[in-house]
Amino acid sequence: MYYSIAYSQQYLIQHSIKPSVQRTAVMDYLLNNRTHPTVDEIFSALSPSMPTLSKTTVYNTLNIFIERGAARMLTIDEKNARYDVDTTPHAHFICQQCGKVYDVFDVNPEVLQLPKNENFKADSVEVFYYGVCNNCSSN
Repeated sequence: MYYSIAYSQQYLIQHSIKPSVQRTAVMDYLLNNRTHPTVDEIFSALSPSMPTLSKTTVYNTLNIFIERGAARMLTIDEKNARYDVDTTPHAHFICQQCGKVYDVFDVNPEVLQLPKNENFKADSVEVFYYGVCNNCSSN
């Protein structure tokens, strides 16, 4: 599915984010590239058409998105933070051969719950599966 610039702007407004040119471009990239990109990937994709864009602007923009609930940061590996525009509850699978990150929606909900005898209040849950994706395992 392709999302338009107008949709990206509306998405930002829904999350109380003023849609500047840079913010709209970063959100548009996230919405149309569900690859869980890194800051470097976003910057590399956008900078040719936006010569005034800096990595600092991309970082700051993503931090605003996270603060306002428009995206979330994934710390799947120690090398790079990745960003996901889908903030609904789901897990992630990272292929240890190709490095691709996949969304996993059909996760047993009990995996995401704390044991009932614990006195903790969780604000969020991150579940990561590590292994080899179907593309890599068939090669």
